[in-house]
Amino acid sequence: MSLSSESRPRPSWQVREPPPPTGRPLPAAAHLPGLRRVVAPNPGPMTGHGTNSWLVDHPGGTAVIDPGSDHPAHLEALLAAAGGRITHILLTHTHHDHLTGARPLGRMAGAPVCGFRHSAVPAFTPDIALDDGSVVAGLTALHTPGHATDHLCFLTAERIVFTGDHIMGWSTTMVPPAPDGSVRQFLDGLARINALAPTLLLPAHGPPIPNPESCIHALAAHRQSREDRILAALRQGPATLEEMMRRVYRAIPSTLRRAAELNLLAHLEKLRDDGCAIHDRDGWRANAPHEERPSP
Repeated sequence: MSLSSESRPRPSWQVREPPPPTGRPLPAAAHLPGLRRVVAPNPGPMTGHGTNSWLVDHPGGTAVIDPGSDHPAHLEALLAAAGGRITHILLTHTHHDHLTGARPLGRMAGAPVCGFRHSAVPAFTPDIALDDGSVVAGLTALHTPGHATDHLCFLTAERIVFTGDHIMGWSTTMVPPAPDGSVRQFLDGLARINALAPTLLLPAHGPPIPNPESCIHALAAHRQSREDRILAALRQGPATLEEMMRRVYRAIPSTLRRAAELNLLAHLEKLRDDGCAIHDRDGWRANAPHEERPSP
């Protein structure tokens, strides 16, 4: 789930593509025949062209990451693309654009649904509970909270990372405030994935990211730039969240306004935790002069 908050020139790190076809497998790369995606028919301002349902072949069959949609044609396309050999259904997290098709596909394929052991959705419990470091279908689960408390990335032996919504090439990620998200945890997750020296990033929305390091550094720099802008706004004097929205965002589509408010609040919480901002009855205000800090 993304947050494209303002109209601006396309950043150099972004990777975009024309609307991809739905209902048929698309290769991750020509040299990776065992990895392909079927794009779910759920486009929108927060999902881009739709959720990527990744199919990953392994010796026992095929794992599906993020079924995304319960649309019958999409589920049938996943079964067909896997040749009827789906062994596991993996969730990067339980936001609706990832979770909705999981149980229906699991029933159709007779496959267990795997997700983080502490689900962010009380009504959902995975059939196979994963922890940080769990290995399933040849993939290693990496707990990367920030966008969601139960967010997982999945690492292959070739250092390819399925990044869910944590890292996307077409847009920045929406990070909600506590208890659902955390900017600090999001940044820590970026640093952790970068330290793995990944060879390719395969996100849940948008095309593959062939230059992981430059994309990750750009996303961290974007967060630092946003933080600097918020700090500058705080120095103008105490402000409510609504006033901070006017100070920080020049213009924002109505469809993205709520997401932008949550993202702003998450940044304000980080600044408060860092000792740079205070929240009291007058609203938000700067606590102390901000010193430049390197991006994670």
